[in-house]
Amino acid sequence: MSESSITTKGQTTLPKAVRQALDLVPGDRLRYVILDDGQVRLMRTIPVAGLAGLLRRKGQRPVSLEDMDRAVAEGAGGE
Repeated sequence: MSESSITTKGQTTLPKAVRQALDLVPGDRLRYVILDDGQVRLMRTIPVAGLAGLLRRKGQRPVSLEDMDRAVAEGAGGE
């Protein structure tokens, strides 16, 4: 288990094991989520630009907006 202390300014240094587990590099941003039971979850945020190509599949052609609109309209009418 990793630990760190808090400075008088409320700062801390994340232990190396935590930085490695979250794949953090200098400049990354973190999100703190406080759970109902008082625990805190620490997550690395991903900039929107980092999501580019996330859904791309090898050999799959891009889908146009018209194709997407058509698929949504067909799905809505099929229920």
